[in-house]
Amino acid sequence: MLNTILTGDRPTGKLHLGHYVGSLKTRVEMQADPTNNLYVMIADVQALTDNAKNPEKVASNILEVALDYLAVGLDPTKTTMFIQSQIPQIAELTMFYMNLVSVARVRRNPTVKSEIEQKKFGEGVPTGFFVYPISQAADITAFKANLVPVGEDQKPMLEQAQEIVHSFNATYDDVLVHPKGVFPPKGMGRLPGIDGNGKMSKSLGNGIYLADSADIVQKKVMSMYTDPNHIHVADPGQVEGNMVFTYLDVFGTDKEKIQELKEHYRRGGLGDVKIKRYLIDVLEAELAPIRARREEFAKNPDHVMDILRQGSLAAEKVAAETLSEVKSAMGINYFN
Repeated sequence: MLNTILTGDRPTGKLHLGHYVGSLKTRVEMQADPTNNLYVMIADVQALTDNAKNPEKVASNILEVALDYLAVGLDPTKTTMFIQSQIPQIAELTMFYMNLVSVARVRRNPTVKSEIEQKKFGEGVPTGFFVYPISQAADITAFKANLVPVGEDQKPMLEQAQEIVHSFNATYDDVLVHPKGVFPPKGMGRLPGIDGNGKMSKSLGNGIYLADSADIVQKKVMSMYTDPNHIHVADPGQVEGNMVFTYLDVFGTDKEKIQELKEHYRRGGLGDVKIKRYLIDVLEAELAPIRARREEFAKNPDHVMDILRQGSLAAEKVAAETLSEVKSAMGINYFN
């Protein structure tokens, strides 16, 4: 049985190692399975919900995100990559779904509540931001996605989409597909920032980006949070909470050597500089080919934008079919 999968990213900056570990690698693996029909969306409409007065920030990052997609191995002959704003049917579906969801239900969404607090919107929260879980339901259902890769923090969004699908099908007709979440393996869903913060984030400036040069990667690793009490090389050090070892656990392939380094660090006699240099080598083995592919695609930005244009045209055809079915079920497809 074929699976239809929808996933994507907000174009508010280049993508970093957190994106790579949390979703990009999984997408490439999904793409390799011929039973998967993969849609990857650059969610510019969602990005505008809290960047409406700075649209250039969003528009200028469309190409950057697309370059990151291609660099990690997403293939436009196997995966439909598209821009959300170029699919007008999503906006129309959002409007229909808004009539099935109460304001009280949106207020109860814990992800929306926490993000409103984080961004300090208060009563000034933009309406588009407030209801973006409904827009996400439109994203998913427009392509009849049955699988949606999400992090644990996005689980409430998926639950709301599932509720909307159930409500629509019960109210009108059994048209929409019930989506299921695909969650990352335990411990792999969120890569902490290089400063030890619980999340690598563009806004916090604590990330290593796929587009970073080798020199920049080196500088960022050398500034990485380790054990503040490990002052002298001879001192015993703590591995837990030490970002160098956290990253080695994720990216290192020689698990035996990493275990030896941990034991050496714990008993003392191993300096932070040495383990950081080892991590630099590990990251470069992963990032160098990605960086090379990115630089090659960046030489022809028109070609990259054409990939997105073709993907958007293909995605719009699918969304238009879904919208037609939705309007027919509602009894408002008057001229067909």
